[in-house]
Amino acid sequence: MTFKASVLTLYPEMFPGALGLSLAGRALEAGTWSLEAVQIRDFATDKHRTVDDTPAGGGAGMVMRADVLARAIDHASPPGDARPRLLMSPRGKPLTQARVRELAAGPGAVILCGRFEGVDQRLIEARGLEEVSIGDFILSGGEPAALVLLDAVVRLLPGVMGNAVSGEEESFENGLLEHPHYTRPQEFEGHAIPEVLTSGNHARIAKWRRSESERLTAERRPDLLAALPDLPRK
Repeated sequence: MTFKASVLTLYPEMFPGALGLSLAGRALEAGTWSLEAVQIRDFATDKHRTVDDTPAGGGAGMVMRADVLARAIDHASPPGDARPRLLMSPRGKPLTQARVRELAAGPGAVILCGRFEGVDQRLIEARGLEEVSIGDFILSGGEPAALVLLDAVVRLLPGVMGNAVSGEEESFENGLLEHPHYTRPQEFEGHAIPEVLTSGNHARIAKWRRSESERLTAERRPDLLAALPDLPRK
């Protein structure tokens, strides 16, 4: 089954962008996944192809119109389409590796990239959009966030990564940050690779990596430990 992504945007030329390179690009060429960039302005009805209007109640900026977006979504996701409909939004639920894995296991996604001050709430409710955030910061539009989400998803599709185990030992997969990595040369500017990693003792190595993951998580992301009651709090 091919993972199908439909991105609704005012800037379709931003796609595939970085997704056309490296692992995602090779998978796109191979047909492991497909990408459709839909120009929202094509669904406006006036001669100026207007997609936004002033906010009800007053205020700065403009709001994307519900009627135009509804036509775009209905075109990209007709009745019977099982793909989730996502809206990249700073007020959305934070994207997690668990949600990424759920999306990668599905048929694809329809992704709306917001612009201006936001999207008419009636459209969000009427089309059942799932609001998704990639962090506590503001972008000029949803396109960079959509690229991030798709990169995270596509790399988990079957056959995209050369070694599937690589995806199982990364940060967030087990609720912890990933352990440090080392490679040749044996010594770099007076710093040697930790002895345990060159010992050949796989049990010791596994224990060290787990310990380092716990240490880094406690130092940098103590919030992640809340879901791991068996780990000590620091």
